[in-house]
Amino acid sequence: MTNEIQHILDECKLALDEVNEKNLSDFSNVEKGIKISRKYLQQLRVVLRKRNFINKENEILFFKKQKPFIYGQLKFYAKLYKYLMQKPRGTDKSKRSYLDAEIKKLQEYYYYNSEFIKYYRQNATFLDEFYFLRGNDNIGLLSDTSHFYTDAEFSTSHDNAVAKILAYDLLLNHYTNELNDLKKSTRKISSNEKLLESLNLTWTSNKIDLIELVYALIASGAVKGDIKDLATAFEKILDIDLGNYYRSFLEIRGRKEDFARFLDLLKTSLIKKIREADE
Repeated sequence: MTNEIQHILDECKLALDEVNEKNLSDFSNVEKGIKISRKYLQQLRVVLRKRNFINKENEILFFKKQKPFIYGQLKFYAKLYKYLMQKPRGTDKSKRSYLDAEIKKLQEYYYYNSEFIKYYRQNATFLDEFYFLRGNDNIGLLSDTSHFYTDAEFSTSHDNAVAKILAYDLLLNHYTNELNDLKKSTRKISSNEKLLESLNLTWTSNKIDLIELVYALIASGAVKGDIKDLATAFEKILDIDLGNYYRSFLEIRGRKEDFARFLDLLKTSLIKKIREADE
């Protein structure tokens, strides 16, 4: 039984390592993590139905270390999925505020469960028989009454608590890294804004000419991205308001001839410049 459990743990770790190397801000990757951890948690459940522990030390090891490892991963991915669903899609400031609130929730959990967390992190053992043996609960040591509703054959009074600690540690690390990335992004944007302010560029042609250029760059594939993003970039660089550029594009489409009159002008001007330089 011991070898079978270890084999399941090793396979699970390998599978999850592949997921963790990918972008965990992507729903599909988080969903893979949920599916993998659920799959291997169920395999552990099946093993316990078929086999018995040879001694209480093995049972304690299972519910203190082995099951919580996989169960903690499942909790991590499930909570991360919920976080991605609820995360603001607005400004970096709103995202930072939301992350700060999520980190605060984790810290509050650490604070209110500090006694057991200290016990677990220090690898203490004097209460293991009450915490990690099935059917040996001490109600006076319980802080989470949800244990009363769990599967008595596949849980003890505190294996869920250990899984939650592991999950929250992973979440805290993920949130902290994301918060740091947002701060770096904010500093970069601030630096770019200062650079833009130092530029002395003026658009002297019509707004619709610039809109024609924007659409041409996207249509040709010369610039990969969205019309809105490129238009916004030009607005910032040239300090100009392009207004409703979608409506302006309808005007371009409505031309009876010379659909790309500004682009034609650019081509003519460039050829003239080259010829003058060669003379």
